[in-house]
Amino acid sequence: MSAPLDLNGELERLGALLEGHFVLSSGRHSDRFIQKFRLLEHPSLLEPIARALAANFTGQSPSVVVSAAIGGILLGYEVARSLGVRAIFVEKERGIPTLRRGFTLAPADRALVVEDVITTGGSVREVLEVVRARGAQVVGIAAIVRRGAVDLGLPVVALLDLPLQSYEGNACPLCAADVPLTDPGSRRV
Repeated sequence: MSAPLDLNGELERLGALLEGHFVLSSGRHSDRFIQKFRLLEHPSLLEPIARALAANFTGQSPSVVVSAAIGGILLGYEVARSLGVRAIFVEKERGIPTLRRGFTLAPADRALVVEDVITTGGSVREVLEVVRARGAQVVGIAAIVRRGAVDLGLPVVALLDLPLQSYEGNACPLCAADVPLTDPGSRRV
């Protein structure tokens, strides 16, 4: 049996916990940022992370894992592989979240929604809307890291709760202090 994964330790070891002044994917500002791709670029770490997430949902019998492009694609695929089900992702077309590439969902599908880092829940809400619009049932939400309490209408299973302060841009103390702003994210609202 392998040793339990020390996710916080791995984030620190890989330099994935950044400090400074960042604009998050939600548009909010924070003094800390989680560069999840430092984890995702290592299959030897991604596989046990995905396996740990999947283990929380075997009893719900998902038939498909649905994630958001781009950050959730690798994680969603690995969670689906652990569960032995399909992996699909939601991406935007003309700014509207949708299923493309021939991906389908039907009312008989039981979808597990997978996200890498949840801050405001914006990406997860978009995925939930797409899943529900196709009549599929959502059996749960899984994430590597949850940055804070967010009500998504369903329980969220996160491997690491890491509350981090964030601010609206117009109320950001880092902006007021003229701390240079970095934009490391991949999605904008």
